[in-house]
Amino acid sequence: MTDTTAEGADTLTRLEQEGEIAADYLEGLLDIADLDGDIDMDVEADRAAVSIVSDVESRDLQKLVGRDGEVLEALQELTRLAVHRETGDRSRLMLDIAGYRARKRDELTELGDRTAEEVKRTGEPVKLRPMTPFERKVVHDAVAAAGLRSESEGEEPQRCVVVLP
Repeated sequence: MTDTTAEGADTLTRLEQEGEIAADYLEGLLDIADLDGDIDMDVEADRAAVSIVSDVESRDLQKLVGRDGEVLEALQELTRLAVHRETGDRSRLMLDIAGYRARKRDELTELGDRTAEEVKRTGEPVKLRPMTPFERKVVHDAVAAAGLRSESEGEEPQRCVVVLP
């Protein structure tokens, strides 16, 4: 086994451990709140990915998403803190609830594609609305895939993406 392979295996093991810690923490929260949901874990793009899912359309899980994903963002930060407390390492864990982030990723990719096309057509930069770090990352990736550059500007929570010609 080469050092690179060993490092990859170590990283995968660490990310799987983060997912396990996060799942235990989230299961505890679901129990306290008396909410039904199953926990799915994966490793995606060098980060632990944990999802709370339900077999039925659950209004309860929608409460955990909140308006514009605000509750989801807060739960993600709390979950990252729980992982940090156990491991001593900062976590980049991504939390999704009821498929919210997956749907949002599709919408934002489409926005990035449309905006890139507009910038190509007009030759003028376009500044988008303020977005969360997750949202900005998805738009930056879509713009890069379309062959253009983008930058983030401003200060949180008013930080936004500018797509450049």
